[in-house]
Amino acid sequence: MARKSWKDLSPTARGSIVAAAAVDAGLRAWAGADLASRRGEEVNGPKWLWGTGLALVNSAGVLPVVYLVVGRRKAVSSH
Repeated sequence: MARKSWKDLSPTARGSIVAAAAVDAGLRAWAGADLASRRGEEVNGPKWLWGTGLALVNSAGVLPVVYLVVGRRKAVSSH
């Protein structure tokens, strides 16, 4: 099966790709901002590893969702 170029895709296919990229970018921004605002003890696993993964791994939105669901701990109370 030959790869199609952008111009060969239907408008619906182009729109779907753009929408998926926008959702992925939004999830990455949300997860990255959340990660940056947390202390190390509020994250399951090393912060640097989550940050690297969120920045470099192309996961079509899966990795940011995994971080938001299982990568965060409840805020540690300071009293």
